[in-house]
Amino acid sequence: MRDIGKILPIEGYRVLLKGSLPADYTKSLTHLYQPLVGIQAVSLYQTLINERDFQEDSTARTHHTLMNYMNAPLDEIYRARRKLEGIGLLKTYQQDSSEHHWYTYEMQPPFAPDEFFVDDMLTQLLYHHIGEAKFTMLQEHFRSQSPEKGTNITASFNEVFQTFQPHAEGLNLTNDSQTTEENMPSIDFSWMEQMLQSRMIPVKKVMTTTNKRLISQMMTLYDLAEFEVEKAVLWALTEENSLVPKEFKEACHDLFQNKHQQATIRLTGKTEDEAAETDYKPTTKEEQLILKLEKISPKQLLEDLSSGGQASGQDLKMIREVMTTQGLPSPVMNVLIHYVLLQSDMKLSKAYMETIASHWSRSNLKTAREAMAFAKNQKSQYQQRQNNKSKNYRKPASKEVVPDWFKERKKKKPAVQQNSADAEQANEEFAALLREFSNGKQ
Repeated sequence: MRDIGKILPIEGYRVLLKGSLPADYTKSLTHLYQPLVGIQAVSLYQTLINERDFQEDSTARTHHTLMNYMNAPLDEIYRARRKLEGIGLLKTYQQDSSEHHWYTYEMQPPFAPDEFFVDDMLTQLLYHHIGEAKFTMLQEHFRSQSPEKGTNITASFNEVFQTFQPHAEGLNLTNDSQTTEENMPSIDFSWMEQMLQSRMIPVKKVMTTTNKRLISQMMTLYDLAEFEVEKAVLWALTEENSLVPKEFKEACHDLFQNKHQQATIRLTGKTEDEAAETDYKPTTKEEQLILKLEKISPKQLLEDLSSGGQASGQDLKMIREVMTTQGLPSPVMNVLIHYVLLQSDMKLSKAYMETIASHWSRSNLKTAREAMAFAKNQKSQYQQRQNNKSKNYRKPASKEVVPDWFKERKKKKPAVQQNSADAEQANEEFAALLREFSNGKQ
């Protein structure tokens, strides 16, 4: 019922196709995509593809036409459209007119069967939806349809062209540089590189473009924290420090199972309210702080708090050990780092951090918002205990006679100057915001 009215039957649309369809695209739709998005979404895709042939006539196409073709209410068609958008088969553009909206549906070609099994995220999803036996059968079936091509001896870009002047000797483009920025993962992998360096593992050999993309996809698919991904990477490394994709995927799935106590992972529908959270723009300073702590890495947090200075390897090692030992998610660890720094005159104390981390771990905190609320509640309890102590204890009144010259000297005594930390807070609004609920050691 919540999707009724999102689009109206009278609103018009047109269909475009980006590129061309693979020759066996219908096999991909029915056997590979349909288990993921359902028959209604696949039916809508095929209907829109065939609608292109009828766009030349003068009759306006409205969504009422789709309702008749598919024999389905418009809210179901709307949900099917969103599934196509989410899986990458459709892009929707909206135009506003004086009366109603008009839509352009740009159809995206599905992967050909052999290309589908190259995408790690889609193959993992299909594996969990249809099971190992059927997945293996489909994989072997479509693989057998692809003729044996032999050894790839295609000349690379660097072998044929050059992008520098002949006199600029010593410039060497690696294979990874051939990959466009568009395909690079958007995750900051500095935390992973730091972990590999601390273990004397060659970073460049592990963090290739292909491996970065795989790590990014599995991290998103299984909703893993950074310390969990580190475990999976270490588990999947060979003695030669090569990452085995299959073992890495299995390790990520095992971590997901242990965390959620369920046997498989499946696509589920997300409401537009949930999807809109990714576009959420905080209005208050506290909400801005929470959003930042949710997204940045502990390394970046340390550098931000030191005005862009480099985070020390010792501090990062300390943080990584606490995260791994206590199993704290990265956002919760960010709040803990901030809390400890403010409590310890901007110094990281391992013993103090471990004490609080164990408490927070037992409290099963998962997000920065939960950690901040928990810290605020602890502060309130601490202040209440301090107030109770002060009420129960009364300092006896002094009966000694105080000379007049001592009173005059006390009046002339200069006020205590504000310490350097407070001066620094004036320039660091980020740190000052958390101080409002992090005063008082627990």
